[in-house]
Amino acid sequence: MSADPRLHELCAGLTLEEKVRLLTGRDFWSTHGLERIGLRPVVFSDGPSGIRGQAWDERDPSVSLPCGTALAASWDRELAMAYGAVLAGEARRKGVDVVLGPTINMHRTPGGGRSFEAFSEDPVLTGDLAAAYVEGIQRHGVGATPKHYLCNDFETDRYTVDVRVDERSLREVYLAAFEKSVTQAGAWLVMSSYNSVNGATASENDLLETPLNDEWGFDGVVVGDWTGVRSLRSARFSQDLVMPGPDGPWGEALVKAVEAGEIDETVVDRKVLRLLGLAARLGRLDGFAPAAPRSAPQLDPTGFARSAAAAGSVLLENRGLLPVDPGRVRRILVTGQTAQRPLVQGGGSATVVPAHVITPLEGVRAAFPGAQVEYRPGPLVENGLDFLPPNRTANPVTGGDGVHVRFTDAAGTVIHTEDRHSTNLVWFGGEAPIEDTATVDFATVYRPETSGRIRFGVSSVGAVRVEADGVVVFDEEIEPVGTDLGAALLAAPVRAFEIEAVAGEPVELRLTHAPRRGAEGLRNALGFRFGLLPPDLDDDRLIADAVTAADEADLVVVVVGSNKELEAEGEDRRTLTLPGRQDDLVTALAAANPATVAIVNCGAPMLLPWAGEVGAVLQVWFGGQEMGHAVGDLLTGRAEPGGRLPSTWPAAEGDVPILAIEPVDGRVDYHEGVHVGYRNWLRLGRTPGYPFGHGLGYTTWSLDRILAPAALSPASDETVTVRVGVTNTGGRAGKQVVQVYAERAGSAVDRPAIWLAGFASVLLEAGESAVVDVVVPIRAFAHWDSGWQYEPGEFALTAGFSSADRRLTTTVRVA
Repeated sequence: MSADPRLHELCAGLTLEEKVRLLTGRDFWSTHGLERIGLRPVVFSDGPSGIRGQAWDERDPSVSLPCGTALAASWDRELAMAYGAVLAGEARRKGVDVVLGPTINMHRTPGGGRSFEAFSEDPVLTGDLAAAYVEGIQRHGVGATPKHYLCNDFETDRYTVDVRVDERSLREVYLAAFEKSVTQAGAWLVMSSYNSVNGATASENDLLETPLNDEWGFDGVVVGDWTGVRSLRSARFSQDLVMPGPDGPWGEALVKAVEAGEIDETVVDRKVLRLLGLAARLGRLDGFAPAAPRSAPQLDPTGFARSAAAAGSVLLENRGLLPVDPGRVRRILVTGQTAQRPLVQGGGSATVVPAHVITPLEGVRAAFPGAQVEYRPGPLVENGLDFLPPNRTANPVTGGDGVHVRFTDAAGTVIHTEDRHSTNLVWFGGEAPIEDTATVDFATVYRPETSGRIRFGVSSVGAVRVEADGVVVFDEEIEPVGTDLGAALLAAPVRAFEIEAVAGEPVELRLTHAPRRGAEGLRNALGFRFGLLPPDLDDDRLIADAVTAADEADLVVVVVGSNKELEAEGEDRRTLTLPGRQDDLVTALAAANPATVAIVNCGAPMLLPWAGEVGAVLQVWFGGQEMGHAVGDLLTGRAEPGGRLPSTWPAAEGDVPILAIEPVDGRVDYHEGVHVGYRNWLRLGRTPGYPFGHGLGYTTWSLDRILAPAALSPASDETVTVRVGVTNTGGRAGKQVVQVYAERAGSAVDRPAIWLAGFASVLLEAGESAVVDVVVPIRAFAHWDSGWQYEPGEFALTAGFSSADRRLTTTVRVA
């Protein structure tokens, strides 16, 4: 695109000040336009599992799709392409030009707090699905932004940490996850990360040029993660755009550096040409046809969210319990706090506000209309804020539900008002004049559900004052923790206060907030949340109540999972144990009733010590807004669990090869090299709870034969096709994922014991057979040593249903 001579003419006609101005955002979510050349602003939005738009606002809801790990668990390229298409349709509806996704950092460790947003621990699975996602978005005229480039695989000290990793591991693992999104799908943007790699900050790193530009042929825009571009020096590198605006490290400083001869103007021109090229691709530059029409995909977003949730769900265990015939059960117990308050998405910038959420409890009731469905909450899971239900609040100005919000400036003049239906409130610029705001007032009338002392909580940064019926009940300055934008804005400290209340009697609440100024990255953003904190509960009694009800039930559905504090942007996990006493609940239920199915609602591996005791274990991830309906579909067999694990699940924390990821002296060493994920488990001789690629279905399968060419040559061959005979030996239709792994005995190279070479999904009717073609790129046999090298000799190719279930073997000789 940048080779178009018309773009060069436009660039040549700009002043230096105009050029530099284009290189920093106009505001939080958009770039500058330039009317005299027909350039219109480009609008960005957070994804990657829903399109929020420029406002984090429940009045303009978004479709919430299953999280990135759930998508990867489908092992389905076509589903990933459809996923991207749905996001493109949402972006088009919300006036968004560029989606900030997919997130494709590696699951190097299950302790990563943001793993739910990324795909998998394997570069082939990640790279293939990410490329399909990118293609699905961009074929509808919306830009995709693979992120975070590079090695942003954990959250602790992510702004400052230096990741040390050898060149071979970079090429074979971490860069490989991104490569196909650029070389095959043609991503229009890439986002550079906060961290450093081998001593250089990502936005000031030669990796932006090599291999991204000169080897992969990337001609798009490298946008920095928000506030991630932090120096004038970064302008010398292949970093093209600073976000958010209007301030940043370039601006006037870059103009002066060019005028002083410290930075050549051609460096600026190259960045401008790429930005103009992006605008042209998006149809945001007059005189240029967009690279693809901004078409609406012919997909129902709600229906897709439901089917995608089922397609990515993984059946970990099944002792003949699932699927359940709805006509054979009369009494069902649903238990677990998560059954009524599930997590359908992880915390942080990936969060969207859906119009509705179908809970597992609702899904079970809908799937079993003829059964008596009882609910018992079980022990406490969620320790954080529970935002006030709109139907328990009244706006004192409008009379409807919700909250009246008023912004005032330093003189006390009201400069903006909003009527909101939520107490989970975030502003990124937009209509709210954040920079001119001195205080924000929140007013609502709350009708308590219970009597007695009620614990409230507020979460923000700055001075907060709370009045209940005119009496001050809280007045405190809340300090930020650290300098992380995501944590300071989206996971601010929570402070508690109590009020005495009577059930049903209204309490007038007024909260006044003076935002903290000078906090990193918060000039044009503001977050304020308030709601209820959990009361003191008797977990023993709650478990006993659930067990008593389980004794009488034909089917027990217990829903367990993580909470908002455990999996969110800005902080890593310190344990893989389910929060609270959920393990005790499941163990007790399994002993009381063998017809117990455990539904696991989390975004990354958890310890499931009771998995061998229950009738079935179904992992549904953060399944999006339709997760509850998907649960009902899976329990009854209306849909089959189509997922296979994209990461290894441990049986014990002590077995995990890499769990502690805190930097030491500001560094994290990727000492395992190319042995990431299941490769590391095999290298260390450890047995996981569930291996990479594992997943059961509702039918049985056999593999009959495996065929591959006897020899191949890197000089002439680009791929090798491995043909695998598959038969559905069960009594119903089903899905299977055929996985092909490579290995090399006696190699002179330090290779993994096995590594995923290719995969393919197949759908077959009962008794049906097929030959599945698994296309394996020639690069699967290469290793990096100052270039891609091929060790001559014989490689084994094994086909099976997981990294630990490889049933057939053939060999191929590499010339």
